[in-house]
Amino acid sequence: GIYWKYCSIPTCQMPGNLGCFRDSGNPPTLPGKSEIDNKLTIQNCISFCRKQRYKLAGMESGYACFCGNEVEVQEPSDSSNMECNHVCFGDHTQPCGGDGWIIVFDTRVGACGGNYTSPSGVIYSPDFPDKYGASRVCYWTVQVPGSSAILFNFTFFDISDQTDMVELLDGYTNQVVARFDWRSPPRELLNVTGDFVILYFYSDRTNQAQGFALLYQAIRIQDSRAAESGDEDENEATSTLGPHLASGVTERPNSTSSGRSSQFRYVITSSPGNPEHNMPVWTIYALAALLILTVIAMVAKLLLHVTVKSPNIPTVSGSDSCSQSTVSSEPWIILYRPSTISVFKKKLKSHHSDLSPLVGH
Repeated sequence: GIYWKYCSIPTCQMPGNLGCFRDSGNPPTLPGKSEIDNKLTIQNCISFCRKQRYKLAGMESGYACFCGNEVEVQEPSDSSNMECNHVCFGDHTQPCGGDGWIIVFDTRVGACGGNYTSPSGVIYSPDFPDKYGASRVCYWTVQVPGSSAILFNFTFFDISDQTDMVELLDGYTNQVVARFDWRSPPRELLNVTGDFVILYFYSDRTNQAQGFALLYQAIRIQDSRAAESGDEDENEATSTLGPHLASGVTERPNSTSSGRSSQFRYVITSSPGNPEHNMPVWTIYALAALLILTVIAMVAKLLLHVTVKSPNIPTVSGSDSCSQSTVSSEPWIILYRPSTISVFKKKLKSHHSDLSPLVGH
């Protein structure tokens, strides 16, 4: 009962589970490093092997963990569903192999981030099938060259609160295509236009949950053309029912009375093949600096011009003629010039008379 309850989330037949294999020990099914853990869970074993840079992780008898890069036995057993149902010592809701039987997983299961380039694959929330940890920020890239669109399907989704969320973004523009949380879970397939998509996951410090399992399938150009031709035939057959939404519009039909969930269709209108080219920040700063220097140069030139055209400040001269020529151009000095000169002449005469008696008048 525990095993089938666990399989309902689903894990027993997920793509990351490679199957249940007989382990005779000679040679071992996974010949890499191993450990024994009385609190073993699937993710504990996967994390251990992932840190050792192994591609595969296997659990046996509920407490033994084995690592390797390939399975020595080529085909899993037909009776694997019953032979590998021993519960994990660390979590009695998880299967951890059996006596002489090892259940094998891909170590990418439950990783926080990764790069996917194959035409199809599966992405799991961090620490899956355990609950995702607190304060996790993870990015996965799905880039399949030559594809016209990528189809996403959440086969399992369990997010604890509104703060924790999952987003799909256009890989070229970083535009958010879809956002999901516990109030707005995914209900239908998502067909994202383009060949490059980023999957983003965030969790806060509280209320962890099981996470998600996301399947993706790239759609080639020829496949999309065939689908478009089929859509055109369908549109011609239903053209009398009402107008259709234009291309690039987000479609969100209402739920029907029969209880079916709402359908979501997200379409990126920008072309992934021709991403938007934004001006670099350093270019903006350089243009701003050039503009400032130009303004400063113009102001300096204007001040220099005003300074050259303005009258000079008068200076005191030692001779009477220089004083008259200098101060004659200033109105405020002309007002006081007669009295100043007359007093200066009287003092000069008395001074000459005191200096030498030989000087005649």
